[in-house]
Amino acid sequence: MTYGAMATKKKSSRKTRKPSTRARGTDALKAPFRRVLKWAARGVLAFAALLLALLFLYKFVNPPTTWTMWNARRHLGVIDQKWVPLEKIAPVAARSVVAAEDANFCNHWGFDMRAIREAIDEGGNRGASTITQQTVKNVFLWQGRNWLRKALEAALTPFAEAIWGKKRILEIYLNVAEFDKGAFGIDAAAYRYFRTSPDKLSARQAALIAAVLPDPKDRSAAKPTAYLSRRANAIIDGAATIKRDGRAECFE
Repeated sequence: MTYGAMATKKKSSRKTRKPSTRARGTDALKAPFRRVLKWAARGVLAFAALLLALLFLYKFVNPPTTWTMWNARRHLGVIDQKWVPLEKIAPVAARSVVAAEDANFCNHWGFDMRAIREAIDEGGNRGASTITQQTVKNVFLWQGRNWLRKALEAALTPFAEAIWGKKRILEIYLNVAEFDKGAFGIDAAAYRYFRTSPDKLSARQAALIAAVLPDPKDRSAAKPTAYLSRRANAIIDGAATIKRDGRAECFE
C-alpha cells in the first residue's frame, strides 16, 4: 500500500469515527434546552410583532380597553370611560395635563433626557417618565415598577412617537389615564369632579384634574387639599407658559 493510500485511509477513518458515549449524552441533554430557547425566541418575536401591529392599528382605531381598565373592572365591577376626540377637549385641559406631566412633550422624541439626568442626580426619587412612556405603559403594559415593564416601555416608546405622532399620543393618553378610582379619561374626570364635559372645562378645573394624575386614587379635584390647590395654581401658570413659548404647538 502506498503512502498516499494509507493517508487517505486514516483520513477516512477519522471522518467516520463515532462520537463517544459522553458526547452523545451531552448532546441529548442540550437538545431540550435548544428547543426551549428556540420556542422562547419565537414567542418573543411573535409578541413584538403583535405589539407593532397594535401600534399601527391604534393610530386609526381607539384602544378598546387596557390592562389597568380590565383590572379595575374586575375589582370594582364597573368603570367610567368614554372616548373623546382631542378636538372636543378644551385646549386648556390638554395644556394643563402636558404642563403637569411633561412640559417638554413637544420637544423630545419620547424620552426627556434632561428630566432623566435630574432624576438620577436626585437619587431616582422623582419620576422622569414622559407622556409618551406613560401612554405606552397604560395601553400595552401593566402598572408597577419592575425592570421587565420598563424595558418593554423603553422599546415601544420610539415606535409610538414614530407611528402615532404627538397629537395621537396625547389624545390616547387623555382617554386612558386614570383620574380617579374607576374613572378613566378626561370625560369621566370632568363629569365626576365638576359635572361638566371636557370641552367646557375652565383653566382652574383643568389644572385641578391634571394635579391628581400622580396619585389619582388618593387625591380629589373636587375637594382639593391646600397642597393640591397650590399645585393647580402652578399648573395654570405652566399651561400659560407652554402656550406662550410654543411648547404646545405640536398638539394644538
